[in-house]
Amino acid sequence: MSETTELAFKARELDAGDELAGLRSRFVLDDGVYLDGNSLGALPAHVPDRVQDVVRRQWGELRIRSWEESGWWTAPERIGDRIAPLVGAAAGQIVVGDSTSVNVLKALVGAVRLAGAGRDEIVVDATTFPTDGYIAESAARLTGCALRPLAPAEVPGAVGGRTAAVLLNHVDYRTGRLHDLPGLTAAVHAAGAVAVWDLCHSAGALPVGLDEHGVDLAVGCTYKYLNGGPGSPAYLYVRRELQDRFDSPLPGWNSHAEPFGMRPDYAPAQGALRGRVGTPDILSMLALEAALEVWDGVSVEAVRAKSLALTDFFLECVARYVPAGTVQSLTPVAHEERGSQVALRCPDAGAVMERLIAQGIVGDFRRPDVLRFGFTPLYVGFADVERAAEVLARTLRAGGGDA
Repeated sequence: MSETTELAFKARELDAGDELAGLRSRFVLDDGVYLDGNSLGALPAHVPDRVQDVVRRQWGELRIRSWEESGWWTAPERIGDRIAPLVGAAAGQIVVGDSTSVNVLKALVGAVRLAGAGRDEIVVDATTFPTDGYIAESAARLTGCALRPLAPAEVPGAVGGRTAAVLLNHVDYRTGRLHDLPGLTAAVHAAGAVAVWDLCHSAGALPVGLDEHGVDLAVGCTYKYLNGGPGSPAYLYVRRELQDRFDSPLPGWNSHAEPFGMRPDYAPAQGALRGRVGTPDILSMLALEAALEVWDGVSVEAVRAKSLALTDFFLECVARYVPAGTVQSLTPVAHEERGSQVALRCPDAGAVMERLIAQGIVGDFRRPDVLRFGFTPLYVGFADVERAAEVLARTLRAGGGDA
């Protein structure tokens, strides 16, 4: 039996035993292999009809009445409660709205204010997604703090009495490395600082445990593994014990204790609503709410188990199919250090990815030389994985970007 036949047979066996395989029918997919859900999740099949109802009936017929009759006004916290179980949070601690960047600013400045006097340093993940670094630099200027970039592994030995807030990514967007959220949060707390986590590449792919591990503040997007659609609103988590002290740098009428009182002085609302700012973006927000229904009856633990099995199998197929020495995996082998993607370094990676996409294998490219493949367990199967690795091998044998 050839290697290709052997692994294709193994893929069929794995798919036959996959308890999540039926979820694929909940999405709009084609005959290709979509491994870019870590950038933009696939469209849940029922969302277009739901959005049509929002546009034609709720907006077109009910108009202003929909703020009450269609529940528009309460959407940010209601949808936050739908996200909460996916990140290990009890209800009443997440509010949906604005972009990830805006929520990072709220969280970081709010964290410095929570930390109190005498703490004048913000630590930021030196390997972070660029926007987090930009926002952290701005937050440092706004609060009069020094900004200190550190690799996550350096944080426990570097934080101290000056540290106000630490912003870390749960999963590295380039390599797929999963950082130790429980251990790093404990180290930050031991130094008396506030822990802020970016969950963009982990929410919907693996258990997070915000409440269990005492995370103070967290932010995340909803258009990756949560499949909320391009530019769908982000979210902000504020741990319940901190909510009465959380002081957002962006107080808006939507977070006022009396939003329709139109008072000149600001009084913050109670609870996670303090994270609201202005009028919610209802169309994209309600598309997100509909998209989250694909999670009904699905456990994050089952998703994590399949994610690890998919990435294990992909690494096995790559090792068996791809010519030796042509790619290097940047993604940790250890399960406890791996998110839900595999990053491969290879020459001419941009051109290689273009050729893969032309053959129906959709991943993405990160400069200078990284091929990223994201594995969304809700709709990616093991036959997809084997096919992707086989096409990658064939492409590289043909000369990658030059053939």
